[in-house]
Amino acid sequence: MYVCGITPYDATHLGHAATYLAFDLVCRLWLDAGHEVHYTQNITDVDDPLLERAERDDRDWRALAAEQIELFRTDMAALRVLPPQDYVGVTESIDLVVAMVEKLLANQSAYVVAEGEYPDVYHRVGATEDFGYVSGYDRDEMTRVFRERGGDPDRPGKADPLDALLWRAARPGEPSWPSPFGPGRPGWHVECSAIALDRIGFGFDVQGGGADLVFPHHEFSAAHAQAQVGGCSVPGADGRGRFARNYVHAGMIGLDGEKMSKSLGNLVFVSKLRAAGVDPSAIRLALFAGHYRADRSWDQNLLAQAQARLSRWRQAALLASGPSAQGAVARLREHLANDLDTPRGIAAVDSWVAEALAYGGSDPTAPALVATAVDALLGVSLGS
Repeated sequence: MYVCGITPYDATHLGHAATYLAFDLVCRLWLDAGHEVHYTQNITDVDDPLLERAERDDRDWRALAAEQIELFRTDMAALRVLPPQDYVGVTESIDLVVAMVEKLLANQSAYVVAEGEYPDVYHRVGATEDFGYVSGYDRDEMTRVFRERGGDPDRPGKADPLDALLWRAARPGEPSWPSPFGPGRPGWHVECSAIALDRIGFGFDVQGGGADLVFPHHEFSAAHAQAQVGGCSVPGADGRGRFARNYVHAGMIGLDGEKMSKSLGNLVFVSKLRAAGVDPSAIRLALFAGHYRADRSWDQNLLAQAQARLSRWRQAALLASGPSAQGAVARLREHLANDLDTPRGIAAVDSWVAEALAYGGSDPTAPALVATAVDALLGVSLGS
């Protein structure tokens, strides 16, 4: 599994948390099923938003990145997110990106835009026969979203407005690294292509991230990789098909019915909730109350409901005995295996807890069994 990481220029907000909790569930379910899991996550530790924030705050961009990466990792640990085996920064992957861009230039999937002051390298949108399969967007929708999410369809000299930046030639005052095609730094999408190919290889099981990454990021990271290895939508005798077998995207989190965004200034930060004494297990339960693919809203009522639920679950876990829990645990597994249906999984636990608190039971192993399952599968601690 490869999940796109943060650009470390601000603290971890609940949108980040919802995404990484969703893929934490995938990891937990695979482990519970007895699979070996190779989980890789990148960190975009050099990019325009980071450089702009560092300039605004008169800070060294590397120091800002290091600070925010540490905060992110602290937040993830507090939320009991199982860490990936590979946690890879772009700045430590420059050689991988350079080698990939060289290969794409060599097979004519990429070209240098000579027009203008800076000789940037671009990927040809037509280099893969099935470009567009990740998003399913038509040309007009691609162009609109490309423009909104960092693309440059109006750049003079491009062969196609949708061609995506692979290598940004050095600009004054920006960090850069040497390459055969001139000093510069990676484009956004190619970093994930290069890191994923290096760490887990082509044709892995799940490429994940937030729904805002469907296009252009996941579309182009797949296209870059497929253009390098010759992959296509229908696997051939060599097995080279799509970059990832499955593309999975988590919905967006809003606040009180409005989209949560930096521009609106309505972000809810995990670190601030923790500092206010909110139990991380309650944050997990609040975010799991909605389906991971759904856009949904955060508010104080949602958090209060999760805190009350966590309290009830912990009371039941402390009982000396309870009703048989085998069925409840089986239903929890079944619902989570059905596209991570956390609302129904939570309901299965709620049902057992309600019976246990109301009527008790004769099985002394049941409370511990439920606590262990909730811990392992939902990442929610029922310890005091």
